[in-house]
Amino acid sequence: MKRQNFEIKNGQIREAFTALKRDKPERLKNKLNLSWSNWGFGMEPLAESAARLARAGIPYIELHGNHYGPDLGYRVEETLKVLGDHGIKVSGVCGMFSADNDLTSNRAIQRQAAIDYIRREVVFTEAVGGGYLLVVPGAVGRPQAYDKSELIRSVETLRLVADMFVKHNVRAAIEPIRAAEVSIVRTVADAKRYIAAVDHPGVQHINGDVYHMQAEESHIGSAILEAGERLTNLHMADSNRCALGAGSLDLDTIIMALYLIGYNQPGCYVTPEPLGPGGDPYPAMHGQPDKMEIERLVADSAAYFFEREEVVRAM
Repeated sequence: MKRQNFEIKNGQIREAFTALKRDKPERLKNKLNLSWSNWGFGMEPLAESAARLARAGIPYIELHGNHYGPDLGYRVEETLKVLGDHGIKVSGVCGMFSADNDLTSNRAIQRQAAIDYIRREVVFTEAVGGGYLLVVPGAVGRPQAYDKSELIRSVETLRLVADMFVKHNVRAAIEPIRAAEVSIVRTVADAKRYIAAVDHPGVQHINGDVYHMQAEESHIGSAILEAGERLTNLHMADSNRCALGAGSLDLDTIIMALYLIGYNQPGCYVTPEPLGPGGDPYPAMHGQPDKMEIERLVADSAAYFFEREEVVRAM
């Protein structure tokens, strides 16, 4: 029976991975780095989140970028103490961009808020040992465009603060998000064009998200290959935006694609962010989590990822 188009692409990635394992086995020496994005845990104390990740064998955390003002957000020394007590290191910080701090906004005060927010988060990211700050070019939860100048405003505004990333040795990781949630930058190709438009050494990387890729890319594995060495973090959730293993996501092909781009190295992370379906996930950051449900979510996702990585490596 003739294979479907996505099966053909799956097969090409599998063949390339098999060749990599045969010809360059040293490229598989290291495993992928598993992290977890904690902003979906809502108002839960960081100590509880860190303990949960440690129980699941997850060594890294992507911290909620919660410095919405100079008096708000995680404190450096306290954060390092809490995470250190549980053997957890910071992979990076998940920047949160709403209408209040929108790089594309037609209101200058909102763009200034985005600049100030990025400055605070870059300094914090360096201080806690994180390697990247996720940046969304336009507000999440606002898919309707203000006007036709959004991209220009976003590029010019981010460029104003781009030197901060170089100064503090933090990667700006541009995240493409599905059209149901944002008005610009929805694909890996969009992100690469955006990076080229900013044209700054501090803005060179991509934060992928397989949930958004399902909606916007023709093939997730191919999109990972297209991102290549620019990819520094990959958000994960199954096809239903729930725990890994709970849907129909082809995790094996994703893992193979990541090995093909040399993603199993320091500074590159696989980061589950299973938020559940919906048009605007940001309200989750203010919620009171169901602790038993989150415990299961984390444990199941980690166990399934580790299992599938072992299966792929043993092919």
